[in-house]
Amino acid sequence: QAQLQESGGGLVQAGGSLNLSCATSERIFSTHAMGWFRQAPGMQRAFVAAFTGRAGARNYYADSVKGRFTISRDNAKKILYLQMNNLKPEDTAVYVCSAMAGGCAGSGCYDRRAWPYWGQGTQVTVSS
Repeated sequence: QAQLQESGGGLVQAGGSLNLSCATSERIFSTHAMGWFRQAPGMQRAFVAAFTGRAGARNYYADSVKGRFTISRDNAKKILYLQMNNLKPEDTAVYVCSAMAGGCAGSGCYDRRAWPYWGQGTQVTVSS
C-alpha cells in the first residue's frame, strides 16, 4: 500500500499560481512512476502530468496544461510537485497524486486505470 499525501491546494484567481506537493516514502519515490490526476464534479478522473520513473525518464502532460504546469521531484525530501501557473477556472478540481510500480510510458501514463495507488486529493478552486 502506497502512502501518498497531497498538500498545497486552495482558492486562487484566474491567472494565479499554486504549487501542489505529494509526499511519499523512499520505497515509492525510488521505484514507482508518480503522477497527478484531477477530478472535477461530475467528471471522470483525468490525467494531468506524470514523471515516468524509468531510466531516461521524461515527463508527460495533458494537452490542456502544457506550457502552464510543471511536474518535478525533490529527491532528498521524497516529494513530487506540480507547479501550476496561469490557472484558469476550468482547472478547478480535486487534484490527486498517483503512483505506479515500475514505470509508465506513452499512453500507459494517461490511463487512470493503470495507476493503482492514489492519495486523498487536494482541492484547487480557480475563480474568474
